[in-house]
Amino acid sequence: MAFRELHVVEIKEMLRLWSRGHGYRTVARRVGVDRKTVRRYVEAAEAAGLVRSADAVIDDELVAYAVDAVRPGSTSSVGSMREHLRAHAEPIRGWVQEGCHGPKLARLVQRTTGVPVPLRTVQRFVAEDLGVTTGQGDTVRVVDPDPGLLEVDFLELGEFTEIGTGKTRKMYALLCTAGFSRHQFVWPCLGLTREDLIEGLEAAWAFFGGVFPFLVPDNCSPIVKRADPVAPLFTEGFLEYAQARGFEVDPARVRKAKDKARVERQVRYVRDDFFRGERFRSVEEARIAARDWCLRLAGERTHGRTRRRPVEVFEAEEKSVLLPAPAEPYDQPAWAKHHVGRDHAVVVDYALYSVPYTLGECDLRVRRDRTTVKFYRGAKLVKVHARQPQGGTSIDAADLPPGKAALATRDATSLCEQGDGFGPHVGEYARRLAEGPLPWSRIRHVYRLLGLARRFGGAATDEACARALELDVVDVMRIQRMLEKGLVRRKLLSSCAPSPPPEPGKVLRFARDASEYRLGGPDASA
Repeated sequence: MAFRELHVVEIKEMLRLWSRGHGYRTVARRVGVDRKTVRRYVEAAEAAGLVRSADAVIDDELVAYAVDAVRPGSTSSVGSMREHLRAHAEPIRGWVQEGCHGPKLARLVQRTTGVPVPLRTVQRFVAEDLGVTTGQGDTVRVVDPDPGLLEVDFLELGEFTEIGTGKTRKMYALLCTAGFSRHQFVWPCLGLTREDLIEGLEAAWAFFGGVFPFLVPDNCSPIVKRADPVAPLFTEGFLEYAQARGFEVDPARVRKAKDKARVERQVRYVRDDFFRGERFRSVEEARIAARDWCLRLAGERTHGRTRRRPVEVFEAEEKSVLLPAPAEPYDQPAWAKHHVGRDHAVVVDYALYSVPYTLGECDLRVRRDRTTVKFYRGAKLVKVHARQPQGGTSIDAADLPPGKAALATRDATSLCEQGDGFGPHVGEYARRLAEGPLPWSRIRHVYRLLGLARRFGGAATDEACARALELDVVDVMRIQRMLEKGLVRRKLLSSCAPSPPPEPGKVLRFARDASEYRLGGPDASA
């Protein structure tokens, strides 16, 4: 049974009745305490000089002495369990130095000595005989913060049976408590990810009607990448969200719940008063109930510390310092690192995107949201694409090496425009070739035609294409044969015309008379 501290009037009445000759049972019945309690106080007073007499003086000094002797922690005779622990003080001290406390220490004592010792007896022995305190020491009450500070914490509510699937799932919640007014918001969820956190904060801004300028979370992984008391490193995703909404983040220290004591204080209250005894069938149903509970019950109750209603304090003194509520929902981005291969393309969420070929093979940081995909090399933005569905492709011809864009993108129009540079008939013939139903085959035919134009020259190829168009013959192999057998030969013959006669009076070194080339025969001398 727990110790009950008696009023000074009750203690004086016990001593007065006993001194007048009444027994322990009579005194206990009249005062309303146990007779063993009466005995302890009387024995303590007797040790201080109290005697049974109607004229006995019972003053405050006598009562104070009796109280000091009876209250817990006072010097008194020890029981057998304390003596048993004292006999095994050394091993117990070693276990305490190793970090064993509480039930673990009691189990070690029983396992070693074979005697079960109550946990409270072991704890008193450690504190009083060994001088080791396992508590956290004294604490001080910190003054309330200025309006505009929101403390945030994740908590586990419990299990529920999901409607439809019939599965038993765990339900968590994001708890947001205003440090000044104590007005709070609860957002049930099914996970502890950054998406759940941002979704809950977006709902909190709508609930409060504005954004709190300062946020005090714990060091959970969706927010803090590296914890530090003075220089924490935040995750890129949450830091970008803080920039978009305009609030500052001041996380609590690791395992220092008192840094955000107001929200920590409400965890048990939310779990017991909101969730216990309910039979939610879905997280959506729990969210509706949580909003109603925050407004009608938690918000309208008289707070035990401030003695005011949180909703009224928030509306009157805190809401005016909040930042404007978001007009549009936040588009949560996702950051990742991707490698660029030899094809100058990156697959992001099962969609293909091109990047400039000048980057070569490297690693890029990719940011994607609902509408765009951005590629960064270091801190420099190198490419932006519209978001494609899974399996989609977004190829920018400007990203591909020179001469590769047309084939990679099946761009027959640009190839035909190249043909116009060799002649109008070459361009027209290229367009006729590109009209076929087989895109890759037709483009290869256009490539062959452009190659012939570079090989035999634009004039000859243009003339061959003109003759083929007159006969409505659309076949690049026919153009190739015409150039190899016909037009090329004519060009070669025309280039082999007789040389002009030498100038008068000029003798050529190797000149010969025509008669010298006459073939000899039987009548050659005639």
